[in-house]
Amino acid sequence: MVAIDVEREEDEGGPVGETFTDYRPPKLSFGQPHPDPVVETSSLSAVQPPEPTYDLKILDELEDTKALSCLQIETLVYACQRHLHHLPSGARAGFFIGDGAGVGKGRTIAGLIWETGSMEKKNLKFDARRDLDDVGATCVEVHALNKLPYSKLDSKAVGIKHGVVFSTYSSLIASSEKGRSRLQQLVQWCGQDFDGLIVFDECHKAKNLIPEAGGQPTRTGEAVLDLQRRLPEARVVYCSATGASEPRNMGYMVRLGLWGDGTSFSSFIEALDKGGVGALELVAMDMKARGMYVCRTLSYKGAEFEVVEAPLEEKMMGMYKKAAEFWAELRVELLSASAFLPDDKPNLSQVWRLYWASHQRFFRHMCMSAKVPATVRLAKQALAENKCVVIGLQSTGEARTEEAVAKYGLELDDFVSGPRELLLKLVEDNYPLPPKPDNSRDEESVKELQRKRHSATPGVSFRGRTRKVAKWQAASDGESYDESLSDSDKESTESDEEFQICESCNSEEERKLLLCCSCCGRLVHPACLVPPWTDVMPDDWSCYSCKEQTDEYSKKMDTYLADLLKRYEAAQERKSKILEIIRSLDLPNNPLDDIIDQLGGPENVAEMTGRRGMLIRASGGKGVVYQARNTKEVTMEMINMHEKQLFMDGKKFVAIISEAGSAGVSLQADRRALNQRRRVHITLELPWSADRAIQQFGRTHRSNQASAPQYRLLFTNLGGEKRFASIVAKRLETLGALTQGDRRAGPLLGAFNYDSNYGKKALVMMYRGIMEQDNLPVVPPGCSSDNPASIREFITTAKVALVSVGIVRDTILCNGKDGGRISGRIVDSDMHDVGRFLNRLLGLPPDIQNRLFELFTSILDLLVHNARSEGQFDSGIVDITANIIEMQQEPKTVHVDDLSGASTVLFTFTVDRGITWEFAKDLLDERQKDGLSSNHDGFYESRREWMGRRHFILAYEGSDAGVFKIIRPAIGEAVREMPLAELKNKYRKVSSIEKASKGWQDEYEVSSKQCMHGPKCKVGSYCTVGRRLQEVNVLGGLILPVWKIIEKALSKQARQIHKRIRVVRLETTDDNQRIVGLLIPNGAVESVLEGLTGVLEIED
Repeated sequence: MVAIDVEREEDEGGPVGETFTDYRPPKLSFGQPHPDPVVETSSLSAVQPPEPTYDLKILDELEDTKALSCLQIETLVYACQRHLHHLPSGARAGFFIGDGAGVGKGRTIAGLIWETGSMEKKNLKFDARRDLDDVGATCVEVHALNKLPYSKLDSKAVGIKHGVVFSTYSSLIASSEKGRSRLQQLVQWCGQDFDGLIVFDECHKAKNLIPEAGGQPTRTGEAVLDLQRRLPEARVVYCSATGASEPRNMGYMVRLGLWGDGTSFSSFIEALDKGGVGALELVAMDMKARGMYVCRTLSYKGAEFEVVEAPLEEKMMGMYKKAAEFWAELRVELLSASAFLPDDKPNLSQVWRLYWASHQRFFRHMCMSAKVPATVRLAKQALAENKCVVIGLQSTGEARTEEAVAKYGLELDDFVSGPRELLLKLVEDNYPLPPKPDNSRDEESVKELQRKRHSATPGVSFRGRTRKVAKWQAASDGESYDESLSDSDKESTESDEEFQICESCNSEEERKLLLCCSCCGRLVHPACLVPPWTDVMPDDWSCYSCKEQTDEYSKKMDTYLADLLKRYEAAQERKSKILEIIRSLDLPNNPLDDIIDQLGGPENVAEMTGRRGMLIRASGGKGVVYQARNTKEVTMEMINMHEKQLFMDGKKFVAIISEAGSAGVSLQADRRALNQRRRVHITLELPWSADRAIQQFGRTHRSNQASAPQYRLLFTNLGGEKRFASIVAKRLETLGALTQGDRRAGPLLGAFNYDSNYGKKALVMMYRGIMEQDNLPVVPPGCSSDNPASIREFITTAKVALVSVGIVRDTILCNGKDGGRISGRIVDSDMHDVGRFLNRLLGLPPDIQNRLFELFTSILDLLVHNARSEGQFDSGIVDITANIIEMQQEPKTVHVDDLSGASTVLFTFTVDRGITWEFAKDLLDERQKDGLSSNHDGFYESRREWMGRRHFILAYEGSDAGVFKIIRPAIGEAVREMPLAELKNKYRKVSSIEKASKGWQDEYEVSSKQCMHGPKCKVGSYCTVGRRLQEVNVLGGLILPVWKIIEKALSKQARQIHKRIRVVRLETTDDNQRIVGLLIPNGAVESVLEGLTGVLEIED
């Protein structure tokens, strides 16, 4: 057991080092220092870029004007240097600027245009005029593509021979009525041999070129790819702080050459997925090592990130519970109403799609509203501390507000409730009603029946003579009907129409003396009828048999229509009752209006959103009035900039921003602004993607700021709301890993990432347990293993809850011995869909919602714990920490990249991880002296012997009560802290200091020569578990080109933990050299070297 603990602790590595390090160009010395502190992740800082060889043509001008900092000049050098190379495909190599807010991407791009423009080439640029002027390139002309006609740009009519063409991504995919596209126009202007600059600014907008399974690539992504394909000599620059939030979104970056010639992008993605988070981290490091990537960001030093839980208040708890119950009842009602619809009713699937989409929006809105009191409280607290407030949200509720104003008028009793209006619209527009019977069609239906009967009767004709000829004078074989008539017969056909045959007596009579049935067309003498017809000859007459049938049909039709009408009216009545219930529900108001109202109204709150109007308190204090956001002095287009200026000038100290209204807006505590109060940025509602979250965070954290912002990320205590945090956390984690080389570089939302492989496995196990297909691996919350009845009760409650939100389908209430039990099924697609589970979870009452969520997370924790124990958990970059880390021998170059000259290097280190008895004793004594120790602090020995001896540890209470830090003689401090219960279960406290000293020192000495498995370990000298002195091999530098060779070598290893690719980071203790790379187990070094060629000793 002790060996397993030690192995797991080793797998997790040592304590996490600094995530960011201060950044200075490592190989360039000219240029002004950047005006603000800039950092790079410590992982990227461990990678050196290639030697700079490019000489800038505008260097003298830059030194004179001091327009660009040393960081921006470094980007110019490496981008231009990269553009001198060509990929194996023949296309010119591209460059990726991944700098974050505050580094000045705009000016850097302007500098690139200036440098490339000095070569007297045409330039294509997706940005604006401002940055060119800032760097002194006023001679470069800028043309907005969307303002130009679709004709040739260099024609006499347009007259653009050179300069910069600025285009939005929407313009790039636009085309004229005649079919001429902007893309064609640009390609024609550039010419096939164009070797000028193409800058894809904010290139993350071209993502989804390679969509998820079943999706379609975006037109923008395809256009960006096509432009690069048609201009192979163009100097391409990708520019975005969030350009690779997922590796799948890098599909358009073909000029980086990441996946090599002849390798498909899907194969590249597959390899990254297999390598886990560590592989993603290596991509960013590889790009920097090859000289194709820079990624610096404004230092977050001083910025504070805090996740604030906003518990539901009692009133809100009641609202939420009733709303969840209503949605469950509404689902049953819609199912019942659907049963009365005809089988061919086409829009039922659409109704359910709208139902679940509305369900999700409704409860997300409820979660937002639940956070309003906490938002207002935090905002008022910040204002009282002489700070100012920025509140971020995504949805403004404008659509619901405008619908309410259209229905009820400009003056309302209170603010609009978004959830109520959403529910009303869903029911009003989509409640399944049976078809309404149309009585005006009764007579037409009867006539239609008569026509059908007439046409279906053989031998019936309105032309008596024709019928007579057909009956009495059959044509001979081979003759047509016309041929069988003589010329005189043909001539007399029209006159014969005046005579017809009575179908009762078969005698011929004038047509006007015969009655003709308007239903079946039967012709009879009035006297031939039984009883005879004695009235005058009517224009419209039905024979007796038809009349009987028609009356019978009419009666049936009347009964049928009456039944339809009854059903329709009953459905209408049910719909009206549901609408009344919705109107009577106590539901929260629009959060945006509510917050503005509680913080002093529009006079005190600057609003930067996309909505056109808003509701404000009426002057008398009663009711609210709808008015436009802009005034006569300020146009609607300029209202957000006007509000921003009021905030920056200190005339308003609260700002509310949405994505739609705040794009490109800077709200930091700018030293040039009058309002330099510290910003408190409260995220009432997180964006759907990490890209947008980073953009929102960047609104208040930019260069030249007097103070860094405080971020407050609000979440309710509802388990289901973590669905939204989960999405963003997953993106932020991957974003940090990919674009910054360290997955810990993003804000601390990792704890909310449930949509992972382990999350999917946990969901399947939970569903199977609830459906009683398998045992639950953990005891459900609120239950006891000693009380099986409590577990059965929970399973029944959980099953009912999952039925109510549509996850369990085809339910049946069992009878007999299984009486009272619910049976049903969960479809395969739902079994692994964590997103759907967390989505639907929102629609449950808070109590069962939180219990289900707690069960899910408990199973997830168990799976992660087991994966760690088995060496299967992917923890990304692992820090190797030790008292002594020294390079054992000169590094070996094992591979050189032909294009960039970057190399793959094998480093070998000697590592001493041990903690001496003197150090451990002093640490405990200092804690006791400072009054920091608890009663349980001290030295412990294992309760069980391992390999004939007991093992010793030092345990002391960490920052959280009841959780202890563990230090071992052989491997030092463990990352994982141990709960007190586990500590007491596995170890016992040693009262004798002499016994602790002897045990500690013995273990310290033995661990220098052998692993914890003893001298007979199956792996032999290659085993490192519990070994104090180790030889550690790390493959650093360029990794992606040799990935498959390493993978193959590791697959042959005996121990499971050695088969997995692990990215490690360490820093030598003698000369502070930082190395990041792949950990190569000692037993695999020979296989790796055999797979690689060109092993050279690095020259001194």
